[in-house]
Amino acid sequence: MEEIKAVYFVGIGGIGMSAIARYFLSRGLVVAGYDRTPSDLTKALQEEGALVHYEDNVELIPAPCRDRESTLVVYTPAIPAEHTELTFFRNNGFEIQKRAQVLGTLTRSLKGLCVAGTHGKTTTSSMAAHLLHQSHVDCNAFLGGITKNYGTNYILSQKSPYVVIEADEFDRSFHHLTPFASVITATDADHLDIYGTEEAYLESFSKYSSLILPGGYLILHTGLKMKPAVQEGVTVFTYSREDGDFHAENVRIGDGRITFDLVSPLGNIQGIELGVPVSVNIENGIAAMALAQIAGATAEEIRQGILSFSGVDRRFDFHIKTDKMAYLSDYAHHPEEIRRSLESLRELYQGRRIKAIFQPHLYTRTRDFYKDFAAALSLLDDVCIVDIYPAREAPIPGVTSQLIYDNLKPGIKREMCSKDGILDVVRQGGFDVLVTLGAGDIEDYVQQITDILRPLS
Repeated sequence: MEEIKAVYFVGIGGIGMSAIARYFLSRGLVVAGYDRTPSDLTKALQEEGALVHYEDNVELIPAPCRDRESTLVVYTPAIPAEHTELTFFRNNGFEIQKRAQVLGTLTRSLKGLCVAGTHGKTTTSSMAAHLLHQSHVDCNAFLGGITKNYGTNYILSQKSPYVVIEADEFDRSFHHLTPFASVITATDADHLDIYGTEEAYLESFSKYSSLILPGGYLILHTGLKMKPAVQEGVTVFTYSREDGDFHAENVRIGDGRITFDLVSPLGNIQGIELGVPVSVNIENGIAAMALAQIAGATAEEIRQGILSFSGVDRRFDFHIKTDKMAYLSDYAHHPEEIRRSLESLRELYQGRRIKAIFQPHLYTRTRDFYKDFAAALSLLDDVCIVDIYPAREAPIPGVTSQLIYDNLKPGIKREMCSKDGILDVVRQGGFDVLVTLGAGDIEDYVQQITDILRPLS
């Protein structure tokens, strides 16, 4: 790392990639990269000094990034193997690392506080980063979402020995990490296009837990199917909303507020109030507070930090919230995530008519979980299902949004539409609460939906 003068990112606009790009920019290195399309993230990186282009063309790679002795190339597994620029770097002997390998190096030079799990990673890690950054402990952080408190997915500290990292199980990326402490939020099977079976997926989490350093900590959600495999000297704690070593007591929900007391083996904390008062954040907050306590934040710092946490873009993200109407967007794209999100909405808006517009993410995930998606979405009054967002995948014969639609429970109002029809669906109304769900480009419609609904709210 000390010999590197330039870093080139193949897929620089990814949420995880851009955080690392910002780290190298902060160190004064030349940072450049390719991405398929411009975005708010790539524009922000350009404003911060990164050299970004949007055509897969070797001729566009800046001169400082052509010296193989001083250039590190970082790529995301989502980039196809035949990518021209990546092929150029491979054929010419450059040092090439996955994003996770770079993060792994950082967890060996700092104390890694990592958050893994099928869902809840981004909010929990962002909460933990905020708790520590506003405390006397401070931290560095590489996050999977843009925090509303800081407007970025990256936090830099010149003094803290800690780094908060979102540990991604996709492509077994988290096996490159060496955590000091880690939360595992959930192990509901996902990415079966990579793992093949649920057993292999669970084994991957067991392998990850074995990487926690002796003297470190594993904070495990109660009831997970995985079998933790930790080194000698690792302390294992459990957590959940209602039981475990860390849990909540005296939960009070009402008048737009959620308060509770934290029961903790490291010291109970009374009078916790969530800054983002949705019930799913009770568990996210418990896990984040556990990491903050392990790192040495005080009870008062934790109490103030949870209250001042403003949330993460695309995670239960309210755009309209009045007595008459609410509209929010959520990144949820796994059946269990959707279930937890919709249960939180039901708890917040009892007796109100709730509608979702859902864009399935990936053909393989739809094929593997269409019945589970239908069961989760059946918690609603009204569902519109959009065509599948393919991301990196080619279509699979017979796999369409119709599979989910056909398995919704009887009595639920339902329809299907293309992306072009989303705004017409919104204009039809008939709901008190609207949520757009998915990890694809449904997010591109949020502002237009907000503009349609604001005059009605």
